[in-house]
Amino acid sequence: MKKVILFSGGVETLEYFSKQIGEVLASWGYEVFTFDLQDMLGSFMDLLMFCEKGEAVMITFNFIGISGESVFLRDKGLFFDEYGIKCINIVVDHPFYYHKQLGKLPKDYIQFCIDRTHIQYMKRYFPKVRMGEFLPLAGTGVFRKEGRLKAADRKMDIIFTGNYTPPETFNKHIDRLGREYSDFYHGIIDDLTENTEQTMEEVFERHIKADIPDATDKDLRKCMENMIFLDLYVRFYMRGKAVKSLVDNGFKVHVFGSGFEQISYRKPENIIIGGMVKSVVCLRKLAKAKVSLNVMPWFKDGAHDRVFSAALNGAVNLTDGSRYLHEVFSGTEDVCFYELGQMDRLPELADRLLSDCDLLDSMAERAYDIAKVHTWTERTKVLEQYLSSD
Repeated sequence: MKKVILFSGGVETLEYFSKQIGEVLASWGYEVFTFDLQDMLGSFMDLLMFCEKGEAVMITFNFIGISGESVFLRDKGLFFDEYGIKCINIVVDHPFYYHKQLGKLPKDYIQFCIDRTHIQYMKRYFPKVRMGEFLPLAGTGVFRKEGRLKAADRKMDIIFTGNYTPPETFNKHIDRLGREYSDFYHGIIDDLTENTEQTMEEVFERHIKADIPDATDKDLRKCMENMIFLDLYVRFYMRGKAVKSLVDNGFKVHVFGSGFEQISYRKPENIIIGGMVKSVVCLRKLAKAKVSLNVMPWFKDGAHDRVFSAALNGAVNLTDGSRYLHEVFSGTEDVCFYELGQMDRLPELADRLLSDCDLLDSMAERAYDIAKVHTWTERTKVLEQYLSSD
């Protein structure tokens, strides 16, 4: 019997992804054990009964289980090393969030990244880490294609699923070392928001080397891990700007996630706050929306699950692009791409979509046919190739 260890009880979205993978593997004859992070001790005892040495493979996201959790620590290393368990880790954020974890990896470790520029980053700054292939996030559909609602029957015009934090929240990090550092950080923010096609790491490197011309890769790596708040600042800045642009121009936008009530709108009657909901609820809401607004988390050569989930649930994507997404979609007949640097065009694009239900239906049909090969079943087929012990 082939055995796989997954995790639950942590970040809800990652738990949902793990559940999708587990269901696929179980249908293929794997025995799946889900470790509950809310019951560490009880789950660990069950884990010991589940796996004999060398029998199981662990699949995780964002270093869950290999981030120093005490239950997995041993005098001479990790439980996973002691039991000969291969650890497959899918990193859904930029790797510079995880430099600490990357310094203490299990012996049998494989990492997957969801953006091709993240793979390049790993090869440059962590060349000894074994990498799997490019593995973009996948979508999930809650209804079969024939059961999806037509655009005219969808009650929500525009939906956004995700959280918002006011960018000024991160000022405590930006300003903590005085004016000189604050000016340096704001220079990076301005560069990113004015030239939005750039990756985070190339802007970081350019600004660091402008101040420290002889900075080595080791120096750059150390600096980048201390600047992740800039990624969050820019991410939420763009997210808030996109939602506000549509709300202030008269479009009803339903948001499911926290924080959007903290934005000051000219026309607050147009923002409909749905609050925090679980992943499956977000999918059901997508199935009732005409247009899904998306702002990528600065993935310049990857994809977010929101894009594929929207397509699989019949909502037309209004999203910024990436090199990868432009390979997958045409951008005219299946999704509607906008440029982060031209958000003033969002109301025009939204109006064009919402004024033509036939156009929405046609785009949704084409997008579904593309996205149906971007599911967790398809991603699990890739992962399965790495489950063997060699």
